[in-house]
Amino acid sequence: MLNFLVKTLAPRCHFVMSATSAEDGAQWLRGHHVDLVILDISLPGKSGVVWLKELREQGFTGEVILITAFADLDTAIEALRAGASDFILKPFRVPQILNAVKHCYERSRLRRENFVLRRAVSPPPGRGAALVGQSPDLQELRASIARVAPVNSTVLLQGESGTGKELVARELHAQSSRASGPFVPVNCAAVSPDLIESELFGHARGAFTGATRARDGLFHYAQGGTLFLDEIAELPLPIQATLLRAIEDLKIRPVGSEQLVPLNLRIVAATNRRLSAEVEAGRFRKDLFFRLQVVDLNLAPLRAHKQDIPELVAHFVAQLAPSLGVDPLLISDREMDFLAQYDWPGNVRELRNLIERSLILGALNVSALYPGVNKAPGGATAPAMPTDLHAMEKLHILTVLDSVQGDKTRAAQLLGVSRRTLERRVAEWAGL
Repeated sequence: MLNFLVKTLAPRCHFVMSATSAEDGAQWLRGHHVDLVILDISLPGKSGVVWLKELREQGFTGEVILITAFADLDTAIEALRAGASDFILKPFRVPQILNAVKHCYERSRLRRENFVLRRAVSPPPGRGAALVGQSPDLQELRASIARVAPVNSTVLLQGESGTGKELVARELHAQSSRASGPFVPVNCAAVSPDLIESELFGHARGAFTGATRARDGLFHYAQGGTLFLDEIAELPLPIQATLLRAIEDLKIRPVGSEQLVPLNLRIVAATNRRLSAEVEAGRFRKDLFFRLQVVDLNLAPLRAHKQDIPELVAHFVAQLAPSLGVDPLLISDREMDFLAQYDWPGNVRELRNLIERSLILGALNVSALYPGVNKAPGGATAPAMPTDLHAMEKLHILTVLDSVQGDKTRAAQLLGVSRRTLERRVAEWAGL
């Protein structure tokens, strides 16, 4: 029966391994990762049901099919309570086992997709909706995405906060051969440095205090798709070394585990810092920088392609007004000219937030850009603006902080940056 199953499944599965007892199987599993176990109830030594219970207690989340020639209702109930995915009686035909394997694969795929969907902050944009504008910068970026998306190379996206790095990552995924797989975003700055390794690679039961059961990491959930590592410059140096090894070997080892899990995914990384400067400062590994920089795409700030502002405004109004349940906002040419005067340190995300607030208020929210200004002035009466980019950034951040009564968490959300980044900016101004 063992030889029959191996011969039947080997041509149809990526890898098939056999063992003649639960003890042999358990020893092999300590060093390998599998998605499915087909297990006979009657085994020499430990029974299949007993081992199944142990596997579940140890945190094994893969599918398990139990087979037996001596089954009654009580045995079937016990098997299902122990965590069996399916239960097959001997003798069985090839289509039966193949259908059971297929159903197990589908359940595993659905679990990954459900996890990714629950994690997603917003649904992925439709094809062609990610990049709005017809400026030379946007046209060049679209052409680069079209060239890069079909290949499987690692991509590094560099650009200021709010320039749309996640949208570009989603578009790379949508135009790739992995489009039917999951897109898993993770903000490296939003995860505690103590937990980031477990979050990315998973952990075994008992790997650290509080790890009462095994847990799969984000690399696992991105299998067959794309893993988007946003704000990668925030990764601690020890995790950078582990990430480099994972990219080089296409394998990961969950924290506290002996298992090596093979990878089948694409990595897209992003940062709002200049990574070459981070390397020179000793905060980012040079070898990881070069490994990520196989393809390097730089996203231009909004102030470099202000001709796209009218199209972006129209896009955000059409997108947000129905979801907010308000009437579309009409913006005059004079008001549009006023928007073009601003340097947008928060880039496209800042423009989107402004349009959202303006839709709620029913008029262009000029005071969000310049304190003390209630309406868009015309021509010579426009407010004097700082010409220095850093002064402009400071003015805008302080204005947003003032509008939320100093709530840094809320201000960071409105600005489209992490709270850590916001606190670093404020500390710099305070001379800390």
